[in-house]
Amino acid sequence: MLTQSTSLSVSINRPTPGAFVPSKPFSGLAGLAGLIATEFTYRKDGEIYGEDEPAEYIYQIVRGAVRTYKLLSDGRRQIGAFHLPGDVFGLESGTKHRLAAEAVIDTTVRLVKRRSLEQAAGTDVQVAHKLWTMTTDDLKHAEEHMLLLGRKSAMERVATFLLEMDRRLAVAGMMALPMCRRDIGDYLGLTLETVSRALSQLNDEGVLGFSGARQIVLRNRQRLRNMDI
Repeated sequence: MLTQSTSLSVSINRPTPGAFVPSKPFSGLAGLAGLIATEFTYRKDGEIYGEDEPAEYIYQIVRGAVRTYKLLSDGRRQIGAFHLPGDVFGLESGTKHRLAAEAVIDTTVRLVKRRSLEQAAGTDVQVAHKLWTMTTDDLKHAEEHMLLLGRKSAMERVATFLLEMDRRLAVAGMMALPMCRRDIGDYLGLTLETVSRALSQLNDEGVLGFSGARQIVLRNRQRLRNMDI
């Protein structure tokens, strides 16, 4: 479910231009060109957009987390990326979304029209450079993810994931993961059981500790870095 962030808290199924109420400027990118974005809230597991749907908007996470994924022909799900507060997603080279996007937990995003942003990039060098930077960052992540899936062992994949989340999420030495272990498995190309065994082994070896179901403290980052080759 999608909830527009206005004082009326209007709920709709999909963002439509006629329903938009201007919000604060799209942080960083849209702000350069003075573009106005709109905020919407998606409930946990709510679909933001589907695979092959028109790519009409670009999104930035205000709070929460988003997974982008593709369903394979045999019904399995491959998660391509996790997007966290401040991240921009939905950038496409074509006119349709290659992956679907869902809220991992209750999530608020800012939306800006892709066409407006592209027009701004045509006249503003800063906006064009920012778009180019985000596109190359997405490509770099895709290449690293491909390497992770194709060449690393199960334990190495889990180590890589933990170091990535530590870099992006850790506060005061602890990271609170918004995603469940099944999500982690679908991101790493592993089963839920394999992810659980790897985390339990790292816990037994003193590499990490649990402080709740999804709260993790890394006690030996160097050990994880040695695995992340």
